[in-house]
Order: sequence, then C-alpha cells, then structure tokens
Amino acid sequence: MRQILELLERDAQLSHDTIATMTGLPVAEVSEAIATWEASGAIRRYKAVVDWDTVDEDPTSETVTAFIDVSLAPARGVGFDDVAARIARFPEVRSVYLVSGSHDLRCTVTGRTIRAVSDFVSQKLSTIDRVQSTATHFVLKTYKRDGDAFSQPEPDHRLPVTP
Repeated sequence: MRQILELLERDAQLSHDTIATMTGLPVAEVSEAIATWEASGAIRRYKAVVDWDTVDEDPTSETVTAFIDVSLAPARGVGFDDVAARIARFPEVRSVYLVSGSHDLRCTVTGRTIRAVSDFVSQKLSTIDRVQSTATHFVLKTYKRDGDAFSQPEPDHRLPVTP
C-alpha cells in the first residue's frame, strides 16, 4: 500500500488504472485505498510544483521566500507544540518544522517583498510569548524543490558514436 502513496506523491495525476498496473493490484483495491486515505486526511491535497520564474511575465507578481529559524523557551507539559501551532496559523507561513541544532523551529515564510517578510518577523513572530530569537535567511535562487530540479540539464557534449 505504501507504494501507491509513493506513486501519488511523485505524480498526483496518475490514474487509478495506471497505479493498479504499476503495483499489480486490482483497480478497485487501489481506488478504495485512495478514497480511504483522502477521507482520513492521510492524503492532504494534490498539488503541482511550478517554476514561477519560467512563467511569470509580470515582475511585480514575484514573492519573496525566507527560512526563519526560531529559538524558544519550552513550557512544561507542551514543549514547543503550542507555539508551533500558533505560528502555523499565520497566512504568511508555508511550513513549520521542529528541528535539531541551535534553533528549535524552522519556518518557511513568503511575502510580496523583503520588507513584508521582515515586518512579519518583527511585528508578529518575534512578539509571540516564549520566542527568544529569530534568524532570517532569504531565498536567493531555487535549485530544487519538492524533489524537482529547477535548473536545465547540462547538454551532452560527447561525440556521437557511429558503427
């Protein structure tokens, strides 16, 4: 069954028939498993990974992405979960992870400008109780996201071989 989820994660447009052929399972079993996962929330949604740099004609429509590392003071009985849940509710926040290392949380945040992201950090994020410090890292260029490379493959410079 894990194989079905891995196939959908790689390509959400695969039909149930195609997945059944690839896994060797009956179509009815594949359809039932997918419906169950969708109903239970195991499958959250289907999405496309878009390279906006190749399709945006309007330079004013760009967004800025930043990774924000957050250091917290833990609270007895809840650890970091309550603060992470509060941060996750902001519409600017795309993801929140509990991480190891010198910081406790890593957030992915988007905004229309660098100023919008910095205002979010200074006015909303850093004012949350128990947030001790933040470190903001702006994304300058995306090379790979969600397993998809955003760079063009290097051309093959080998000489052709003829028989």
